[in-house]
Amino acid sequence: MISYGYHVLLVGGDIVANNGTGAISIYGDYFEDENFDVKHEGPGFLSMANSGPNTNGCQFFITTIATHWLDGKHTVFGKVCHRENNFFKSKMFLKVLDGQGLVHKIERIKTDPYDRPKQSVVISKCGIISTPSPFYVSAISYK
Repeated sequence: MISYGYHVLLVGGDIVANNGTGAISIYGDYFEDENFDVKHEGPGFLSMANSGPNTNGCQFFITTIATHWLDGKHTVFGKVCHRENNFFKSKMFLKVLDGQGLVHKIERIKTDPYDRPKQSVVISKCGIISTPSPFYVSAISYK
């Protein structure tokens, strides 16, 4: 986790080195930035971590507040949701829609002097959920 006084970004995805230095993705070492259309307007945005233009690998982060200084530098590729959407009523998707509360729980985990969580935070299952049409989520903040 990266902290600026309080956890602003929850960082993950380094399954290679498991220490924040791994960068291998399904595309190889690095892949290009896709676009910067979606802005980091509030909490819950998933973005690619990188070390500069076109250096996306396997690492990502989740914002816990608006982080406009990341706009134009990190590609947003998803958003953790917090309320039910009329399009999706399945139990599987509702687990995802309840994710912002979980993000807040992770955000409150104590960290060591190197900003690593003192208890394990593990994504045990993830995937892509198909939608019948594009699925847009508002950037409205949650409490």
